Amino acid sequence: MSGKQKKTLAMIFEKPTRSDVRYVDVRAILIAAGATCRDGKGSRVRFEKGPSSIHIHKPHPARVLPKYSVDLIRDFLFEIGVQS
Repeated sequence: MSGKQKKTLAMIFEKPTRSDVRYVDVRAILIAAGATCRDGKGSRVRFEKGPSSIHIHKPHPARVLPKYSVDLIRDFLFEIGVQS
């Protein structure tokens, strides 16, 4: 993982949940962790790794994820064995 990805990963696992985590940075972390990305209808995105999966929406028009999406991503990363 690059330095930027490590910084973003630390932001994801930070408590209280941050509201300034960018979608493109999270996508890069999930793909680096081995998850596959599939676009759904509209702004839906599905990330899968093994039996675990997560569905989120791409943020628009803003580029940052809402707090509840960051919480879901944190849980998914923990499920697939990625920790800060």
